[in-house]
Amino acid sequence: MKIMKKTTLLVLLVVICACNKKVVELPEISHSDITEIQDVSAAYLFYDETQPDSVLLNRKNLISTTNWLVNIDKRLTLKQVIPYIKFLQEKKANAGHKNEHAKNYFTCHDTGRNNLGFVEFTEITYHSKEPINFISKISDIPTKYQIILNFNSKENIEILHFVHLEEIKTNLVGLKNYLKNISNSLNKDIELLVGFKETSSFQDYISNKSKLLKLDLENVTISKNEFIY
Repeated sequence: MKIMKKTTLLVLLVVICACNKKVVELPEISHSDITEIQDVSAAYLFYDETQPDSVLLNRKNLISTTNWLVNIDKRLTLKQVIPYIKFLQEKKANAGHKNEHAKNYFTCHDTGRNNLGFVEFTEITYHSKEPINFISKISDIPTKYQIILNFNSKENIEILHFVHLEEIKTNLVGLKNYLKNISNSLNKDIELLVGFKETSSFQDYISNKSKLLKLDLENVTISKNEFIY
């Protein structure tokens, strides 16, 4: 199956699961580097007020050897969706038939192209704790200088690092400038440990995640560990 570059606006705004006529309102991002994926199967996380946790998962058509497109309603919170995301990751990892090249993606509406876009999460490991509790256990990485980013909101990113014992709050524009200055003053690569509030909507999570991926700073990498608390 091939995701075509040209689709109708209806498909861009929603993904409809034909088996039960339910609708997923896709999260929106301004630009995606991934716009086309071949050999896919899909899972859906619906916003459903009739369910105890307002979430309904449909995964009937998933094939373990394909790339998985996970379509999540943007209105759901991280507290609601993360358990299902982890479940899908484990299901694929433990599948009897595997394809080492198959990856996992969140499906989005790329507003810049007015088309579908995708954000990969294949290697992401989700932790239900604050990154500050994690960094003390893996601080034996001497080659990298670790900085914690806590996304409290779009305009409130808490930055913590321990050499200078600093705690500052900024937005994404200020974050890029701040990281440039830190990178220029250090002789080590920087690794960002990123935390998100569990009450954040999936829309806010995807928006902030996609913007982080566009920082494109030399010597700065984003940890594959993410923290939802």
